[in-house]
Amino acid sequence: MGTPAGLRKIIHVDMDAFYASVEQRDNPELKGKPIAVGGGAKRGVVAAASYEARRFGVRSAMSGVQARRNCPELIFVRPRFERYREVSGQIRSIFLEYTDLVEPLSLDEAYLDVTANRKGPPSATLIAREIRARILEETGLTASAGISVNKFIAKVASDMNKPNGQKTVPPEAVSDFLEALEIRKFHGVGKVTAEKMNALGIFTGADLKKRSEAFLTEHFGKGGHHYYQVVRGIHDSPVQPSRIPKSVGAERTFSENLSSEVFMMEKLSQISDELEKRLKPRERAGKTVTLKIKYSDFSLQTRSRTLPDFVDSAARILAVARELLYQQPLENSVRLLGISLSNLNTGNEKTEPVEDSVSVQLRFEF
Repeated sequence: MGTPAGLRKIIHVDMDAFYASVEQRDNPELKGKPIAVGGGAKRGVVAAASYEARRFGVRSAMSGVQARRNCPELIFVRPRFERYREVSGQIRSIFLEYTDLVEPLSLDEAYLDVTANRKGPPSATLIAREIRARILEETGLTASAGISVNKFIAKVASDMNKPNGQKTVPPEAVSDFLEALEIRKFHGVGKVTAEKMNALGIFTGADLKKRSEAFLTEHFGKGGHHYYQVVRGIHDSPVQPSRIPKSVGAERTFSENLSSEVFMMEKLSQISDELEKRLKPRERAGKTVTLKIKYSDFSLQTRSRTLPDFVDSAARILAVARELLYQQPLENSVRLLGISLSNLNTGNEKTEPVEDSVSVQLRFEF
């Protein structure tokens, strides 16, 4: 039999506590201990937490001060993004042995379309298990996976058996799976939206499914159509291997607030250098420079300028950032500065052809 029309086999692979796990692997003294990648100082933020730290309520995006309150024994480790990118590259190489249709979402997660996979069994469940075993063998790290008929369900499923597990939702189980799902576990439903849904009597997928599209649009705007579709298992977004970023940026949070533009220029110079380093390997340049300013009261301001030609050098980016900084007086002292480049030179890129690997499956196994 061929693959049933319209159905795909999608795997979402999500590394377990990736940054923290890399640090524990590279430094055996950290193994089994609660660690946080990030800063523990007054302005520090947790980028990732080990599972040992998560037991104390330490989470990513939490302030370093709060994280240490939750876990006094917490060990802070400075992030090493070059190292994480290196390990991520190893993992992506494993993915590409099975399919060309790999869509990275970040360094630690990706979608794979294995409807027609390059090697291995026809069962997507077995492919996911084999990939996870390969990752463990070759990197010493564990990964979790979700397997289903589209990206949305696969991503939700990958959270079900973490860490170091996987969950398959085959076509015939999609409806029951989504109806039983707590609304807060729907990918894309944050705390505020979940609270609003709860206030409307929506606590599970079954509750959501009872609401008309008109009702959901009335209360959630454009998101209403999305919720109406996904609770019915409708999500047609394909895995996009040539996914192109819309912007590239770099930013820095300061240990002490800055109130002088002179000191800010020194920081912007460093940020421009970092941005150039991120642009060069990707062969990217952009026309729109945006300066991001977060004030001490946490209010946010952005200032942008679009140039007639593409720029990618730190010197030119800094020159525009300087103009934007002095464009108008600052409203307060500053705790964060960032620079991003958009309108990137992606219009003439060639997409590598996808190899015609295994185009027919013997049976549609999940």
